[in-house]
Amino acid sequence: MDFDLEELVHVEQTFYDEGYRDGYAHGRIHGLIEGRALGREKGFEMWEELGFYEGFALMWAAILEKQGRRDDRAASNIRHLLDLIAQFPKFNPSAAEPSELDIPKLFRQIRSRYKALCATLGVRPTLRAGGAAGSPDGDEDPAHSPIEDASTDSTTVWKIDNKPRARGNNDLSF
Repeated sequence: MDFDLEELVHVEQTFYDEGYRDGYAHGRIHGLIEGRALGREKGFEMWEELGFYEGFALMWAAILEKQGRRDDRAASNIRHLLDLIAQFPKFNPSAAEPSELDIPKLFRQIRSRYKALCATLGVRPTLRAGGAAGSPDGDEDPAHSPIEDASTDSTTVWKIDNKPRARGNNDLSF
């Protein structure tokens, strides 16, 4: 019976290498599964935000159209915002087709154009589509901008036993 002493010396490294290969293969499978799930979740959040911006712009475009204001600054901002949204890819390009489009940069441009449009219209920029709103009694934290943190998944619940807030001495009672 041949006994290789060299093999006995490297037994720990052999087990380590075999465990590493098994762990790597296992991690690759689970990483793909988790990556796809996270990609779906984040993609949905991005499209929810884009849908909000597009709906906002289309609503204000209709309002300005009714008012006959087609050539003012707000209408220009609306056109630019809608053009930027139209540039956003509607499918996920495969790894075989590398894209030249910088999606985070385009998303920042869309957010900036939305904020500029809100400033032009005199409207406070918020994103209420994702559930990121102020407190239930209407007070919003000015330091927290829901537009920057659209990924919050908080559900606002009002207590049933809450008493209405006093509005002041000017209230009329009928």
